[in-house]
Amino acid sequence: MHNAFVNDDAKLLRDVESALASRRQAGLDGLVGNLAAVVINVAPKDLVPAAEELLATTGLVFEAALDDPLTGDGSPALVLRDPEGADFIVRSRTPGLANPFVPYNCGTKTAALVPARLETFIFECHDLDRYAAIQRERGVAFATAAPWVTDAFSFLQTMPSAHTGNSLGFIQWHGRPGMYLHGQSRLLPLTAAKADHLWLARIGSLDHVATRVRARHRDAAIVEFLALTNYRFDFAVYVESLNSITNVARLGVGDYAQVFTSGIGSPDAEPGAGPTEGFIANYGLRPHHMAFGTDGIEEVVSGLQSEGMQFLSELVGSREEGLKQIFSAMSPQTMLVNEYIERYDGFDGFFTKSNVTRLTKATEKQ
Repeated sequence: MHNAFVNDDAKLLRDVESALASRRQAGLDGLVGNLAAVVINVAPKDLVPAAEELLATTGLVFEAALDDPLTGDGSPALVLRDPEGADFIVRSRTPGLANPFVPYNCGTKTAALVPARLETFIFECHDLDRYAAIQRERGVAFATAAPWVTDAFSFLQTMPSAHTGNSLGFIQWHGRPGMYLHGQSRLLPLTAAKADHLWLARIGSLDHVATRVRARHRDAAIVEFLALTNYRFDFAVYVESLNSITNVARLGVGDYAQVFTSGIGSPDAEPGAGPTEGFIANYGLRPHHMAFGTDGIEEVVSGLQSEGMQFLSELVGSREEGLKQIFSAMSPQTMLVNEYIERYDGFDGFFTKSNVTRLTKATEKQ
């Protein structure tokens, strides 16, 4: 494959070290914690079905339906709770409201102005006013001039990134963590039912989300994320045969991880693009999959199959290799793939190259 551009880990690592040093010098270390929630936007007709699909395929539970508690713009939102990890806020933007994510959502296989997307990753922040002041001095553009302040929390988010199409949100709790209902929000007469399957209890918290980014934007996407959080770059797995790199950033062992998948290079010819660059062409710049930890992945997959879930691959990996993983087909409501993953016996390699290769290969079907 002849490339006009090829990624270079040596350059990335230099840029990472520079970003971490700048972060320390600015006084940002310690201000941002783990992932608190993700925001998924869907079409109005898909709001309840999308929430019920998540409830039927994860360990999440329905908590409340509100007008969007994070923006106050009146858009309906369903809060799905995870008592051990990140919550999910499934919303439907009120028609007529500007959607800053539209430029990143569309590809050759998506309808015009498709609204479905995992839009925002929300991280806990211990001093939001200080954080916002420092980042503004560093040139960060936020969606609002000041944090949205309620009796339950304060919240601020960035504009969508030109490198990932994603927004990062930062939330400082004023009372009980995870309390989204506040004095300025309104309960809505909506509900989402959860199926009663014992195997759903074997599905754990959000392990990682992988966003597919263009090869030329890999370094900038990772460095930008590190500059906005307290995460560190951990490692990259190259799959040369598929022109793909899986890049992992982590806060700490066992915490939610942020994953960026890119091409190794930008090919001159379309046949050399591979499934990662091909996905962006087909669906836009967006998160590809959400991974959930499991305890008993075979039982989970069997249960999901019995309820009609389709998969892009067979289970890959083994206990001897340290982990097993599988990708579902893409949801037409959220445009997200679910990954289910089980790591055995304290395995801390996070991924193996063989699994990454097989799963990346499976996404060619998209």
